[in-house]
Amino acid sequence: MKLAKKRELAQKRRWRIRKKVNGTTDRPRVTVCFTNKNIHAQCIDDVNGHTLSAVSTNNADFKNILPNVDGATKIGEAFGEALAKSGIKTIVFDRAGRKYHGSIKAFADSLRSKNIKF
Repeated sequence: MKLAKKRELAQKRRWRIRKKVNGTTDRPRVTVCFTNKNIHAQCIDDVNGHTLSAVSTNNADFKNILPNVDGATKIGEAFGEALAKSGIKTIVFDRAGRKYHGSIKAFADSLRSKNIKF
């Protein structure tokens, strides 16, 4: 019962944020998801409904990365390079209902270090 309420509140936070955060072709939305085993990041154009770029620790190149602050920094740097290659310089950051703290902050800071503007 307690876990169900916790998930329900988390989903409400996601919906509340998604009402305000919307990605366009010029300024796509970057979302990051941390699970117990993996990190997933996507760059999404909400107008056309397309994923422009994605990176995950399921990929063979990032298989040894853990979902912690160090792993978030490594994935963020790799994702920043992928965004730069595809010509994306400005984004909207979707933290998916999580606090801007710890792994989320490390991921965002590593994107900023690759000259991606929020």
